[in-house]
Amino acid sequence: MPDAADLLADFSPPQPYTRGAADRAPRSPGVHVVLERGVVLYVGRTKNLRDRLRQHLTGDRIASVLHEQVGHEIDKRGIEATASDVADWLAQREVRWHETDNPEAAKDALVLALKPRFNRQIPK
Repeated sequence: MPDAADLLADFSPPQPYTRGAADRAPRSPGVHVVLERGVVLYVGRTKNLRDRLRQHLTGDRIASVLHEQVGHEIDKRGIEATASDVADWLAQREVRWHETDNPEAAKDALVLALKPRFNRQIPK
């Protein structure tokens, strides 16, 4: 399996996934990853990195696959996760992003190589 560090060499430095990190992201197309202790948990693509990263933090389970997956993870503790619970969980992980004009292909390549646990569909 490819090394995540090599695959993420052109990405922004890792930082806690907070509103501040989302606010620093560019408003351009790209891919983003959420990591826990260096392991990629999720890969996403978007036309606007800043808006999408904010949406994962403040959205809901319908608008964000990541929000939904993290919510289900927290639900296993016996109480339904709130949006605040999801944001708190994400703040304990790291986020990185990479600007690209072809975010769909970049995401597919990363998901195929890394098989993140919060990505529901693996490209063929």
